[in-house]
Parts: sequence; structure tokens; C-alpha cells
Amino acid sequence: MARPYFEPTSDSAPFLSDDSEVEGPEEQGGAAAEGRQPQEESPSGVSSVRALLTVLILCYINLLNYMDRFTVAGVLPDIEHYFQIDDGTSGLLQTVFICSYMFLAPLFGYLGDRYNRKIIMSFGISFWSLVTLASSYTPKEHFWALLLTRGLVGVGEASYSTIAPTIIADLYVKGKRTTMLSIFYFAIPVGSGLGYIVGSQVSNAAKNWHWALRVTLGLVAVLLLLFVVKEPKRGAIEAQQDHHLDRTSWLTDLLALSKNYSFVLSTFGFTAVAFVTGSLALWAPTFLLRAAIFSGERAPCVDEQCSTSESLIFGIITCVTGVLGVASGVQVSRQLRKKTSRADPLVCAAGLLLSAPFLYLAIVFAEASTIATYVFIFFGETFLSMNWAIVADILLYVVVPTRRSTAEALQIVISHLLGDAGSPYLIGVVSDSLKKTDSFLWQFRSLQLSLLLCSFVAVVGGAFFLATALFIEQDRHRAENYDPTGETHRADQPIVVPKSGRSTRVPVSSVLI
Repeated sequence: MARPYFEPTSDSAPFLSDDSEVEGPEEQGGAAAEGRQPQEESPSGVSSVRALLTVLILCYINLLNYMDRFTVAGVLPDIEHYFQIDDGTSGLLQTVFICSYMFLAPLFGYLGDRYNRKIIMSFGISFWSLVTLASSYTPKEHFWALLLTRGLVGVGEASYSTIAPTIIADLYVKGKRTTMLSIFYFAIPVGSGLGYIVGSQVSNAAKNWHWALRVTLGLVAVLLLLFVVKEPKRGAIEAQQDHHLDRTSWLTDLLALSKNYSFVLSTFGFTAVAFVTGSLALWAPTFLLRAAIFSGERAPCVDEQCSTSESLIFGIITCVTGVLGVASGVQVSRQLRKKTSRADPLVCAAGLLLSAPFLYLAIVFAEASTIATYVFIFFGETFLSMNWAIVADILLYVVVPTRRSTAEALQIVISHLLGDAGSPYLIGVVSDSLKKTDSFLWQFRSLQLSLLLCSFVAVVGGAFFLATALFIEQDRHRAENYDPTGETHRADQPIVVPKSGRSTRVPVSSVLI
């Protein structure tokens, strides 16, 4: 007779595993019933205090992540002047980074669903810090070396961005999860804004843009991850008592995600957000500087070190609008959920559709009124930032726990491939193609016309989120009532048979042979 197998007691492989994942929900409940646990513990295996510390540490790392990502944009005029490169070439700095980040995300998503997540993140952040430091020593003759090191930075960031939200998902559910995700995603606009501010100010103080790349190292974050963060049990906090969530193959995961319309459509909607934010992130400070030069408010930059205030002002606006946008998006969604279960995609759609006209006006008014431009940017970025935490929450509640890292990775690939991986380079190439002469007029005008593309893409993204609202209810219900045996071939489906008063799963072949 074939030997029966029992349910796995760990959702990760023996190596790179953490003892916090050893017990499944059933064992945990049994231990509590027999009085072996002195006090009630969260199903995740992490205390409430440590869970909060984990979120704060992940938020801090996310802050450093986005500071590093946008430090280059804060000193882009200096980099262009230093290497004597045009708009298309300088746009490659963001594109190369996003491409490596994007293509490695599926690998880390696969690993994050199967092995110890904090070890993977610690390795990635250490690598990212060392490569960032190396990039700050690039000599003037070797622009290719800066491109290479910026690409390698994406390796480290991919290991973090795909995994961190799934840890928060395994610590909290429902309203608390939304709140913690909003705290986590505050770090995106705030970190981006600080990247502009810190990068430009450190560069001005040191009279050397290379120093801007040396302030976002994450070695302290690695120590916090290793010694404070505890790996939660995957899916335990929301596991149902009648079945155990087992991992499926990667191809099965991809097939299931491709049939999840809410996930697919919201991913395309988020792609529009990535396209717009990627374009503005790299080009907005440079565009504002060129507008000031064209209007006569600022003298042209002839020195190697361009001391400007545009990056500082844009960074402050990005920080403030990020906090307002994320907070207002979560709050509006929370209130609207009382009236409709489709609130989340509707709020995301409204944010993009409202941001489009403000971004258009900001670009058009740049040559006429600096104040009006900053006001329109303020409102446009506020509405754009309403999406961050909500999109992450949508993914987490329409995808089952054992597929979340893969889903995060797939969303990263699609949103960056069609979004901010190409948008900075595309804007630069279009700007170069429209430039009739190298005068200050055409440096400004060509970039202005190319940036108008952002408003159109924002409208398209809003339409995708409206389409998401049509499927969100059924996809959420399917994820919350997921039956893992429904995707297994009939001959391989486990039968639940009693053994010593509890359920044990054995394959059909063990009963028939």
C-alpha cells in the first residue's frame, strides 16, 4: 500500500526558514486548547508590539528606497552638465534602474512565497547599499559605469518591494491592514520628496553631486531587519479552519492571476500611475528650471554645479501632497465602503481622472506663472497619490496569501514595463525630436510638449480602474472563500479522514491502492 502523506507543517522550505513559521493554524489552536501557551498569541506568531515595530521598520526602509530612487532626479541638471549628455541619454538613468528592478521582481516574488522573507530582504538591501556607494565614484569619462551601477541598484530594491507588503498582509487583516499599508505607502511620496530635497541640498553643500548618492545607504536597516523583525506565518492570520493553504506551482499561480480580472485591470490602472509619476519624477525639476530660465526669472546655468531651488520646492510639494493624497485616499475609501463594496477602485479612478486636468494646467502655465504652476502641481500630485495604499490593498484582498508575493512581482513587472521603465526615456526622446535648435526656448518648449502625454495617460488609467469596479466584488469573494482543492486534478485531490480526533489529508491513491 502506498504510504500516505500528511499536511506540511511549514509553508517554507527547510533552508532559509524561520521557526516562527513551523506551526500551522491547527497545531496552534491545539496548543492553546491544551494550555501549553501561557497567553493568547496572534495567529501570525508575532506579538502586537513587534508587529507594529515591523511595520515601522519596513516603512523606514521604504523611505530610504524611494529617497535613493529620486536622488538622481534632484541633481539631474548637474549630471547632464557633468557628463555632457542630452535628454534622451539622461532619461536612461531611470529606465535602466527600472528595467533591472522590473525583470528581477518575479524571481524575488517566487522566492518570497517560498523562503524566509527577511533574509531575502536583508541580502537585497545590503547589495543595494554597496552598489549605490560604488555609483557615487563614477568618473566623468565613464557614464556607462553610472548606468551599470544604477541598474544594479534595481536588484536590491526588487528584493524588498515585492516582499514587504506581503509581510504586512500576514500581520493584519481588514481595516487594520489598510491603516498599516497606508503608513507603509506614506514612505513613497515622502521618500521621493526627500530624495529631491536631500539630493539637491547635499549636492549644493558639498559642491559635488556625487555626495548626493552617499546619504541613502541602508546598512542600519539590515541590522533592524535581522534583529527586530520576526517572520510571520504566511496566511495564518486569515486561514480558514476547514482547509490548509498549500503552495501551488508557479505556472498555476500565473494562470490563476491571469483569470483574476480585478488584479489584471487594477494592475493596468496602476501602470498609468507609474507612467505619470515616473515621467514627473525625473523631469519635473528640470522642466521647472528650464521654465524659470525661459521666463527670465533665473539666469542660465553655466557652471558645473547648478545651484537651483526647483528640486527643493518640488521635493517639499511631493512630500506634502504624498501625505495628503495617501491619507485622503484611504479616508475617502473607508467612508465610501459604507455605501458600496466597489469603493476602492472608484476612488483610484477618481484620483487619476482629477489629476489629469491639473497636470495639464501645470505644464501649460509654466511659462506664464511660476506660482500657478506650483499650485496646479500641488493638486495634481495630491489626487495622483490617492492610489498608492488602495491599489496595494486591492491586490492583497483579491489574491490568496500563497500567491501574494508572485502577484506583487507580476504587478511590478507590468506596471514598470509599460509605465515608468520607458516613460522617462520616452519623454526625453520626444523632447529631443521636437527640439528645433539648442536655444533656451526650444529646450523648454520641447520638454513642455512631451510632458503633456502624462495627462492623456492619466485618463486611460482612470478608465482601467472604473473597469476594475465591475469585478471587484466577485474576485474578493472568491479569494476570501478560496478552496485549494478546486484547482487540483480530481485524481490528486486529498480526502479528509479522521485520525485521533483531528483531520488529516491523504491522497486518493493511498485509499484506492
